[in-house]
Amino acid sequence: MTCQPRQNDEHKKEMRAVQDSMDVLNGKWKISIISSICYYNKRRFSDILNDVVGISNKMLSKELKELEINQLIKRTVLDTQPITVQYELTDHGLTLKTIIQHLTDWGIAHHEKIFGK
Repeated sequence: MTCQPRQNDEHKKEMRAVQDSMDVLNGKWKISIISSICYYNKRRFSDILNDVVGISNKMLSKELKELEINQLIKRTVLDTQPITVQYELTDHGLTLKTIIQHLTDWGIAHHEKIFGK
């Protein structure tokens, strides 16, 4: 998509699509959680908790449930002692990999522009 003028119906469709995307990925934590899982392919709850600085157990649990409902991640309970829960991106979730990479690249460039190297 380019940021160029569109016909009204096409523009409305694109704006609706952006809003739909934002509704699924809303909040302070979801993109960071997806990024953690994306980087390592499979992550345990405690690993994600360590990656996403500032998130609480309760909030991480809530966000993971919402991501699972939206079919972006898969939750697997492993038969270990103690029981281990592992998360990975679904095929649908994997479609976010390029977006996560672009956000990472933009974030690095933005940080350097604002704060210098």
